Amino acid sequence: MTVRWGRCINIRKCKDAKQRQQIPIHEGDAFVCPECAEPLLDENAVAPPEVYATPGKKPSAAFLVAVAVSLLLIAGIAGFATWWGRLHSANAATSKTILRLAGSNTIGDTLGPSLAEAFLKDQGATDVRILPGANPQEKIVEGVLPGSSTASSITIAAHGSATAFTALAENSCDIGMASRKIRPDEAAKLTSLGNMFSVSNEHILGLDGIAVIVNAANPADQLDKGQIMRIFTGEITDWSQVGAYRGLIKVYARNDNSGTYDTFKSLVLGSKPLAPGAQRIEDSKALSDAVAADPYGIGFIGLPYIQNSKPIAVSDKGTLALLPTRLTVETEDYLLARRLFLYTPTNSSNVFTRQFVEFAISRKGQDVVGASGFVAQNVAQVAQTVSENAPAEYKWLTRDANRLSLNFRFQSGQTSLDNKATVDLDRVVSLIADLNIPEDKIMLFGFSDSTGAPAANQELSLSRAQVVERQLTLRGMKPSIVRGFGSGLPVASNDSEDGQARNRRVEIWIKK
Repeated sequence: MTVRWGRCINIRKCKDAKQRQQIPIHEGDAFVCPECAEPLLDENAVAPPEVYATPGKKPSAAFLVAVAVSLLLIAGIAGFATWWGRLHSANAATSKTILRLAGSNTIGDTLGPSLAEAFLKDQGATDVRILPGANPQEKIVEGVLPGSSTASSITIAAHGSATAFTALAENSCDIGMASRKIRPDEAAKLTSLGNMFSVSNEHILGLDGIAVIVNAANPADQLDKGQIMRIFTGEITDWSQVGAYRGLIKVYARNDNSGTYDTFKSLVLGSKPLAPGAQRIEDSKALSDAVAADPYGIGFIGLPYIQNSKPIAVSDKGTLALLPTRLTVETEDYLLARRLFLYTPTNSSNVFTRQFVEFAISRKGQDVVGASGFVAQNVAQVAQTVSENAPAEYKWLTRDANRLSLNFRFQSGQTSLDNKATVDLDRVVSLIADLNIPEDKIMLFGFSDSTGAPAANQELSLSRAQVVERQLTLRGMKPSIVRGFGSGLPVASNDSEDGQARNRRVEIWIKK
């Protein structure tokens, strides 16, 4: 079998690069470093494999010349990169920083800069552009605001969701970006900024689904959550154990700072550790590329980063397998659906903090969220096939109706709306008003988890639907039909807290 030889030049982060290892890659395999997944420098261009394979062989003059030319090229590229970075750093230094974002790589890689660009333009800025920062995880978005002769800039540092909360604590950012909800211990360190769980501090930026991805040629189309857990903890090691072709499974995962990893760990791994041989990658795109190039690879990633890999459908006990689509993520019925967050102080001294958040959750901002590959929160009517297992009255009422692309969700045993639902109420009212939908076509259906007695669950599900009814009525729209169906139509397993939370919901349907 033909072998290509390469060398990794990711010296800052890769052990093989630091040791200047020459790496053999078999023909047909991805020409990337097995340690860090970065593209390799092609050593075949400067010497045939036998030069390295024959001990004691003296390199030819042509080989030495080729090596020298290659080294000069590398040095030239490095010098250019340094000059380019310094040039933009110098330009950024002349601009005034008006806003600092820090945290999630999932948000900060593409969505954050796109939102900052749209925000500046919405403020009337001219000459708006996105510039590279000190490293690939940092960017600077700048433009000239009305009445100013110099550029104003928004800085974005996307080193992982955990860094959002340390940056807020250190006052080194104005807005924290997170692809997971803040933890109680993190919120406890930020009490001087307010209650980070409140609607004043926690803002839902958009929705995402953690896609479990494999190589496009992999015959596996769906896995249940238990199988996924056993694969990523190393209990299942060969694809033949889950009905695919024979071959050792290669696990890829985001690093510990990643909110994507935190969410995946919470939803899938629980208290179990990641497989010891898993390859950890900081960047979302790099992880997706690595899986797409590895016939035996499997990983998890946010929706916009699926790229050339293949997402698989995910199921749980007693539920249908679902792919991460716009509808399944928007309604949060997909088992690995998650919310994307912006966290801010209650009373920021920076006027741009509140303005940016308001823009981000507005219809204009949500259009940017959708264009970036995530799921926006702009409400729409969608046709949906109702499960045969649904309660009879539910099937009858929805037989000639469309569902709105969201659910209202509640805390365990409570009838108070969560932070997302509070904002979604106004979105629903805007849609109904824009489409001039009559009140007699609006229907609300409540559901509960299965932790209580059937009669109590029935009553609680109806109470939740009535909470939404009251809120819509206060906004001038009274639904015509309000029903509670208890735990009659679960969208997730009731064996976990996350599954129970997904089942506690109110759906909105519109008669045609």
